[in-house]
Amino acid sequence: MFEAFTPAEIDRIIEMAWEDRTPFEAIYFQFGLNESGVEKMMRAHLSEKSFKMWRKRIHAGHLKHKALRGKEISRFKCSRQKQITGNKISKR
Repeated sequence: MFEAFTPAEIDRIIEMAWEDRTPFEAIYFQFGLNESGVEKMMRAHLSEKSFKMWRKRIHAGHLKHKALRGKEISRFKCSRQKQITGNKISKR
């Protein structure tokens, strides 16, 4: 199912999924993977304990959905993101 992604892209998607400030919309924008796809990827590539911890964090807060965030968070890129190599968003 995730054969279209390189190991580096899979690592980046998992990293973005763990970040509180990165909404699912940003992952979809960059990789074309919606929330259920991210959940399937996390389930496939994390240990059961890590996956459960991640899901608990996601359901506890409203940071991963852009529409539910407060207005003080207006972007999904961190200030250091352009330093990450291979990031498609920072190349625009």
